[in-house]
Amino acid sequence: MTAHDFDLITLGAGSGGVRASRLAAQAGWRVAVVEESRVGGTCVMRGCVPKKLLVHGARFADDFADAAGFGWSIGGLEFDWARLVAAKNAELNRLEGVYNALLRENGVTVIEGRGRLADAHTVVVGGKAHTAATILIATGGRPSLPDLPGIHYAVTSNEALDLMQLPERMVIVGGGYIAVEFAGIFNALGVKVTQILRGDTVLRGFDPDVRATLAEAMTGKGVELRCQTVVHAMERSGRSYRLRLSDDQTMETDLILYATGRVPNTAGLGLEEAGIALDAKGAVVVDACSRTSVAHIWAVGDVTDRVNLTPVAIAEAAAFVRTAVHGIPTAMVYDNIPSAVFSQPPLATVGLGEDEARRRHGAIDVYLSRFKPMRNTLARRDERTMMKLIVERAGGRVVGVHMVGQDAPEILQGFAVALTCGATKAQFDATVGIHPTAAEELVTMRQPEPG
Repeated sequence: MTAHDFDLITLGAGSGGVRASRLAAQAGWRVAVVEESRVGGTCVMRGCVPKKLLVHGARFADDFADAAGFGWSIGGLEFDWARLVAAKNAELNRLEGVYNALLRENGVTVIEGRGRLADAHTVVVGGKAHTAATILIATGGRPSLPDLPGIHYAVTSNEALDLMQLPERMVIVGGGYIAVEFAGIFNALGVKVTQILRGDTVLRGFDPDVRATLAEAMTGKGVELRCQTVVHAMERSGRSYRLRLSDDQTMETDLILYATGRVPNTAGLGLEEAGIALDAKGAVVVDACSRTSVAHIWAVGDVTDRVNLTPVAIAEAAAFVRTAVHGIPTAMVYDNIPSAVFSQPPLATVGLGEDEARRRHGAIDVYLSRFKPMRNTLARRDERTMMKLIVERAGGRVVGVHMVGQDAPEILQGFAVALTCGATKAQFDATVGIHPTAAEELVTMRQPEPG
């Protein structure tokens, strides 16, 4: 592959693009990666990492409140939002340096700017053409905004991460994981949060008990959920904003955050002109091994709109390298992918929700536990933890594990291994729990729910 400038050009230096580029370079390919923003992509620079840092910062509000129940007297507490944002930004700068070093140490050329396909082998960046035998599209996704009067007054998750100061009141529009995570952050830091969503409750697509438990916990913490409500327009009202809603009511707020979804970042990249098929949402259409409709062009991550999670993009990138570089056709397996929502309280899930499990397996057994964890007893906190197991009745295999409560993401990672191995409820029952922990509840539930 010497007829081109590079063996591989990757568009996008996010988690998937960096992993693919690094592995291909380690295999001896001449690799360039094109990035128009910051190396690290959405997750590291504008998503999972900065948001999780803010979640950690907000969580101290509950920690300090709970401390009194354990004998601590804490006075003179102050919170400085600007200091938290500055610390977050410093960590992002450090991580960007790490990612750049990884690429540099593996011999990957980083080309700064927006890349566009001029033809099926040529990427133009800043007016300069670069050619490659193989091209990988890993440009991720971006926040989407509806076409509404006054939508320019709203911010997205990108801007919310870098607010200069906290508002007194804010409206968050949307019911998905981004919306509930930001609602938890800002509510814990003293902002009066109203969340507006079209559906009957938060997190459409999740298990019904997960949704109900989180909604109850959020309202218990002071977040106002306005369900089955639609925003028709926004307008400026002095120093505030006025929203016109579907119930002929209006409300005023100091900040409007829209978290109503993301779309594949494919616009203006020249993909269709190069013969690459896109679906109705603008996502790159790929086969099981991430190959596009053009044989030597591939795509991984959120730009394909399959399972939009950072570890999935990384795994797809590794599968791409095995397939395209090493000649070993490798398809990503999407079963039993664990996921977490860093809401307050957090939740995690792996496998099937109850409704999907019934559709796939017919007869199932459901094990459900709701309890007050030990920490909340002395803290006098009413918040309860929910754990749920879903078992296909015919073979006794556990096909879903769900948890809402502190440490849920840490706990569920291990149970994801169990589901990947095909663990049965009998094996769960035979496992000795660690006492006293919340996690032991998942191996001590004996009585299924009626029906």
